[in-house]
Amino acid sequence: MSESQITIPTEKSLTALVYFVRGEKVFIDADLAMLYGVETSALNRAVKRNPDRFPADFMFQLDAQEWENLRCQIGIASSHGGRRAAPHAFTEQGVAMLSSVLNATRAVQVNIAIMRTFVQLRRLMDSNRDLARRIDSLEARYDEQFSAVFDAIKQLITDESRRKGKPPMGFL
Repeated sequence: MSESQITIPTEKSLTALVYFVRGEKVFIDADLAMLYGVETSALNRAVKRNPDRFPADFMFQLDAQEWENLRCQIGIASSHGGRRAAPHAFTEQGVAMLSSVLNATRAVQVNIAIMRTFVQLRRLMDSNRDLARRIDSLEARYDEQFSAVFDAIKQLITDESRRKGKPPMGFL
């Protein structure tokens, strides 16, 4: 495929490939290999040849429980073919580092699209945090107002019962 025919994925299609594992937004090695147009084994070999470029905060291998949870989420068959080892997960920094070990024009262009997706996700999460803060503020303000209303209602009820001339109950 020539450089002019390279199809770059959209932010929307990339967002569907982002998973949250260990509190990080990550891409799985098989998804990245598909995006880059290489085999997963080739991508993993390139990573293994450059271990100093992929510290633990750039890339990690999923443990058995994480792999099982991911398989359930994305509907991967658990037997008869497929992977034998748990996949590697690449954080934003790990994805950026991949373009330096994969010498392909497509890798660079796909990485640019992925970086834009991470930025968009970060903006979305920030706006959600801001919205949550605003909701908390409104709840606190309305809690105070409702408390004042309930106190006023209680006061009216006690005043009304005193006005009816009923003898007070209890010890005086």
